[in-house]
Amino acid sequence: MPALRIDVRIDPPFRAEAPAPWLRGVAATALKAEGVGRAELGIVVTDDETVRELNRTYAEEDAPTDVLSFSLEEGESFPVPDAVRRLGEVVISLPTARRQAEAAGRPLQEEVAHLLVHGILHLLGYDHAEPQDEKRMRERETAILTEVFREN
Repeated sequence: MPALRIDVRIDPPFRAEAPAPWLRGVAATALKAEGVGRAELGIVVTDDETVRELNRTYAEEDAPTDVLSFSLEEGESFPVPDAVRRLGEVVISLPTARRQAEAAGRPLQEEVAHLLVHGILHLLGYDHAEPQDEKRMRERETAILTEVFREN
């Protein structure tokens, strides 16, 4: 088994804008930067309606959002036979990412990379509820994104 297993599912209308090999590269760079060795991660790129339904069902917020993270490491732990971290899934709304990129005047690729890194950091335990935690998370995002665009 490879050190990192990154499964990607992209809704057909978005495949050209967020190619699976590129998403895998961004995720691998982020995980390596955080010292993650053997791990599994899922990435989903979908539409606003799907993300809104997930947000309503699991976060009790009836609104679309840009990225959601679903951790498999939260809650009660269970033994794993192979020392592989099963991190969870990052779900990105490409239409929301596109709107945010346009509003910020930056390429869609940068926005998608930022959302993916942000989601991965949440899976790894980062948060931004408190100012000091937000500062730490933003610093890691910036460092990882610098590396992402150097490598990918």
